[in-house]
Amino acid sequence: MANDSSDFLRSMSIATSGLRAQAGRMRVISENVANADSTAAKAGGDPYRRKVPTFTSALDRTLDAKVVALGRVVPDQSSFRVKYDPSNPAADATGNVKYPNVNPLIEMTDMRDAQRSYEANLNIIGATRRMIQRTLDILKT
Repeated sequence: MANDSSDFLRSMSIATSGLRAQAGRMRVISENVANADSTAAKAGGDPYRRKVPTFTSALDRTLDAKVVALGRVVPDQSSFRVKYDPSNPAADATGNVKYPNVNPLIEMTDMRDAQRSYEANLNIIGATRRMIQRTLDILKT
């Protein structure tokens, strides 16, 4: 029984690391979406640059298992969108305004992927809890 309970706790801890990583991913995605239409603070400057989260795998010695964590958040090096708008205060000398390299469709796709992964980890925790409860119910009788 001791090994079974520690396996249950390990499963829940590993799933929890997935929840934390996906929550961090959602934070980065929300930052990208919030800044999708922002411009530079000064004329001709660079606007917000899209951020891309990375994940790392690390050995958790207390669990003796590999867990996932949000790694570095790196800037997307793709080019900015440029739009001709000489009346915009952020326009350069030629009248062009740089907009962030954020594509809302890509962000929505990433958000759905993060959401599904988050839900999968939640389901693991729920299933583990049900298994523990069923085991306890069997032991009571």
